[in-house]
Amino acid sequence: MSDSVVLERPASAAAAPKPVRELPEHIVEVISDSGEGAQRCGQSLAAIAARSGNGIWTVEIIPAEIQPPARSVAGASGIRIRIGAKRVTNGGDQTDLAVAFNEQVLLGRVKAGELKKGATIILENLWREHADAKIAASYAETVAALREAAFHVIEAPLEQECRKLVADPRRGKNMFVLGMLCSIYSLDLALARAQIALVFGKKESKVIASNVALMEAGFAWAEANLEFKVRIPAPKITEPQVVVSGNTAIALGVLASGMDICAMYPITPATSASHYLSECFEKVGGLVHQAEDEIAACAFAIGASYAGRCAVTITSGPGYSLKQEGIGLAVMAEIPLVVVNVQRGGPSTGQPTKVEQGDLLTSIYGSHGDAPKVVMAVSGIEDCFHSMITARKIAETFNMVVVVLSDASLSTAQQPFARPVFSEDWLAPPIDQTPVPEGAKPYDWDPVTGIARRFIPGQPGGMHTVTGLAHDRASKVAYDPAINEEGLRMRSLKLAALQKTLRAPPVYGAEAGELLLVGWGSTQGVIEEAVDRLRAKGHAVSSLHLRFIQPLPSGIQAILKRFQRVMTIEGNWSDRIEDELIDAENRRYAALAMMLRARFLVDVDCWSEARGQPIKPGNVVDVALAKLAQPVEA
Repeated sequence: MSDSVVLERPASAAAAPKPVRELPEHIVEVISDSGEGAQRCGQSLAAIAARSGNGIWTVEIIPAEIQPPARSVAGASGIRIRIGAKRVTNGGDQTDLAVAFNEQVLLGRVKAGELKKGATIILENLWREHADAKIAASYAETVAALREAAFHVIEAPLEQECRKLVADPRRGKNMFVLGMLCSIYSLDLALARAQIALVFGKKESKVIASNVALMEAGFAWAEANLEFKVRIPAPKITEPQVVVSGNTAIALGVLASGMDICAMYPITPATSASHYLSECFEKVGGLVHQAEDEIAACAFAIGASYAGRCAVTITSGPGYSLKQEGIGLAVMAEIPLVVVNVQRGGPSTGQPTKVEQGDLLTSIYGSHGDAPKVVMAVSGIEDCFHSMITARKIAETFNMVVVVLSDASLSTAQQPFARPVFSEDWLAPPIDQTPVPEGAKPYDWDPVTGIARRFIPGQPGGMHTVTGLAHDRASKVAYDPAINEEGLRMRSLKLAALQKTLRAPPVYGAEAGELLLVGWGSTQGVIEEAVDRLRAKGHAVSSLHLRFIQPLPSGIQAILKRFQRVMTIEGNWSDRIEDELIDAENRRYAALAMMLRARFLVDVDCWSEARGQPIKPGNVVDVALAKLAQPVEA
């Protein structure tokens, strides 16, 4: 990046070729007030880069309020795009380039430490001459402070340039910025035009033409007025790819799995998954049911599954809490059900738009009584797709509740992956509606696996009463101690039967060493990038990432014991040992660390962060180095 502050280039220099700096990756943010289209701009840039062959990962910047005040530090809305020369698995560390529509939303990112020291900032300059003297003074003071802090601030006439093409720049500035970024990152204008046509395809042709004109104007302005240009090498794409968010991948996985009922109630950050389904589900025979609340959504899904389908209900933390009683009913009645929990900050309403991995223990132990459920955690965008297929198969094979944990980081993040090729194996066999053999019971549990044949309403000879009360094999309410324990035992055996089919995940790095970092969910890319950096420095560090958390696969204990130290990396709360009141006897460990310590009696340490933002690989590197510097306890 150039250190110069450039507003206009001399006419004689406008046509001169600019030096192009080739980089392995770059991180850019587009930041605005809500409603100014920064996220659409960034999503489009990411799609164009992905079509060019680059690796990309996006992180949406979403304010806590639905419509925060304009020009507020806390109201920053936008997106971060990490563009790489190879596959990108996370949002990376600090930002290299920021484009901001006003200085206040920019300050929110600066104060959060999200911008790299010396980062380049392209800032809308209309505020310098604003009619409100306080706004003009605030702008001038902020720009001076940013330059004093060694940021490279370029004041750009975004609104002024947009007014040459549209009456309302607020509805077009984002496309102008898209063109600027295509110039900066040496991206093909033809791909940009195609992306705009795709985004606005349902609009009138003049809308597409207007946005293309704005994008081209932004490209031309950057070519003429900015003195820097970046090129990130892109390998040739050898197979068809899709670029979607985690929530869209979940919705596509629901379609691919053969599930055809989704019951939901809107909740951030899970809603967009069901929104996507509502646009296409009916075309393939599916149904999205929006219930009056989360409890009703869960009950509807259970009813649909009881009737012979396998339904899914999609929610987030507060909604999952409300579904607990219904989930307990599905466990007791042994009705297959898939529950997707897109985790967010908590407890209570918490941080609706921020990421957290705080629901692991609730997902496993949240019901009253012993209510065994399968709990999976998706690790990336592609895994969001395939996990739905796996979840449906498990739910129907074992007649169980399967909870799939995603989170706010994955929900909006975009990443390209190989376009899935449909397989008939993804689908469950047709529902068995043949007559029930005489004498068969609705809960005729297998003594080894605990699995019983699934009875479908209307099946000849299968009439019985379903109850949430303790019951015997004939589904009759029973309070006999032996019968109660038999039901508990059989429902638990199903977890053991599944566990016998699971393999331990592969160790990333060497099979033994000084330090093993263990993670789950959306942190996989972050942890593995940190491991790569540490190993490049000569440290014997590896990682293990868990996809199944209940039940845990066999072989985990043996892996843990091959390392001198073990530490989990998690996005939930754990006490900090440096706090005055915290010691070895009262410290609360992060969720997975607590489980591993209890299960395997191994000294598992933990580092966690619950700041509402995705964990950064640089932070994990620092934590691992600090752990390695500590003496190994005998």
